[in-house]
Amino acid sequence: MKHQNNISDVYFTNFKTTLNENLLQKLHRLLKTAGFESIGFSEKYAAIKIHFGELGNLAFLRPNYAKVVADYVKELGGKAYLTDCNTLYVGSRKNALDHLDTAYQNGFSPLQTGVHVIIGDGLKGTDEILVPINGEYVKEAKIGHAIMDADVFISLSHFKGHEMAGFGGAIKNIGMGCGSRAGKMEQHCDGKPSVNKNDCIGCGSCFRICAHGAPIKGSDKKYSINHEKCVGCGRCLAVCPKDAIQANFSDSVTMLNYKMAEYALAVCKDRPCFHISLICDVSPNCDCHAENDIPIIPDVGMLASFDPVALDQACVDLCNKMPAIEESELAKNIAENPHDENKEHFHMNHPDTDWKSCLEHAEKIGLGSRNYNLIKI
Repeated sequence: MKHQNNISDVYFTNFKTTLNENLLQKLHRLLKTAGFESIGFSEKYAAIKIHFGELGNLAFLRPNYAKVVADYVKELGGKAYLTDCNTLYVGSRKNALDHLDTAYQNGFSPLQTGVHVIIGDGLKGTDEILVPINGEYVKEAKIGHAIMDADVFISLSHFKGHEMAGFGGAIKNIGMGCGSRAGKMEQHCDGKPSVNKNDCIGCGSCFRICAHGAPIKGSDKKYSINHEKCVGCGRCLAVCPKDAIQANFSDSVTMLNYKMAEYALAVCKDRPCFHISLICDVSPNCDCHAENDIPIIPDVGMLASFDPVALDQACVDLCNKMPAIEESELAKNIAENPHDENKEHFHMNHPDTDWKSCLEHAEKIGLGSRNYNLIKI
């Protein structure tokens, strides 16, 4: 919801509870107050985009929160499902089977959330739709098919630090999270993977999956990728049994943020969207890590908005008002860089990042507004 002067409403509540209202009930009240029921859910498919967490990471959102959102959609007559796309990097979520195993182990099974999990870009991360966006940096966003099939899109984000984007919030959850493997490669780099010869065993799996003949076997019986033939589809990453193929993260973090904003616009445009962020267990790095360090700040609260840009801006502003937790990565970096002019938390947490560029570009392309009215409930 926006005011006439282009100020978006962002609704906020803290984590304090009473004997009459627990956190899950409070989240439901937050969504209701923020206008969740104004969306026409009846007989509509509603994708709830969430990060299921890497195995070993315990900072991801508890599935109980996802159940509140899914139950609310069903209460309003919609057909809800939880979704995320496969990862570009090597880990426990690089294909749909491993991804589902991870989601279930982390508590996101239908028995616990009441809805099914659908991996947005299919078995190997290649089931995608090309969404025309004609942005400054992205002309066709490569988005997971099952995400674009939804009539309504809902993002449920764990707000935390991120080693490349500065922080991971709504736009990161949407733009990067909804990209297929090729889409993630387009955002992160020039889309051309490379082979680590030390790990390659010369099995030829990459060669057999490639439709363009890009993997080439050398005299050492190991493969390399011919970047002139490679189209950046990312299929080879999924099939390598030794995880010897890696993406080349060569673009600047600013360019990553620009592309991420344009991908988020591709996901959100032309359909009803709603965005929720929880600022709790604010780990210094993404939930994609197979570990999580102690939080960098205390828990803050839960926020909801129809505007993902305003939501991210409100989240970062609230976080910057909090003290750094003693012995956290943030506290350590602040102590080691006492003369850094930019004292805001997410820059200090990862000094090489530039999160402001993402929100500035997102506002420029019409994804939302950085100006917001914080409504506390």
